[in-house]
Amino acid sequence: MDISMPLAATGLGVGEVARRAGVPISTLHFYEAQGLIESQRTSGNQRRYHRSVLRLIAVIKVAQRVGIPLAQIKDSIAQLPSGHVRAMNDWSALSKSWRAELDRRIALMSSLRDQLDSCIGCGCLSLADCPLRNPGDVAAGAGSGARAFD
Repeated sequence: MDISMPLAATGLGVGEVARRAGVPISTLHFYEAQGLIESQRTSGNQRRYHRSVLRLIAVIKVAQRVGIPLAQIKDSIAQLPSGHVRAMNDWSALSKSWRAELDRRIALMSSLRDQLDSCIGCGCLSLADCPLRNPGDVAAGAGSGARAFD
């Protein structure tokens, strides 16, 4: 982060960040423990956050809302250049890195939506015939009988 004065003297307190970001203080503590955000401590051991953490929290919340796991969010954020307040091109790079995974999920959800009517209530429990649970009858190679698989 590009900070000219010590963050502990100029940064936002944990309550202010929580209020402005719309998250509980416990979420900030959790994000910090997971390495998603960072703070500095004052001489009185109070957390102080750079203002840019508000944008980072917003990105994290949006990514979570679309189903990106926190571990993947953390890995993606770690790939961004550090040492400066992140700008639009940094966030654009982040979203591009998630595009293929989001497209895959959208296709999966569309398939589920389109095929779910034929599945609910059919009672067949046929793994050989289920395009949702066993697309392309991939379970057939394991022999006959019921199987648990992902």
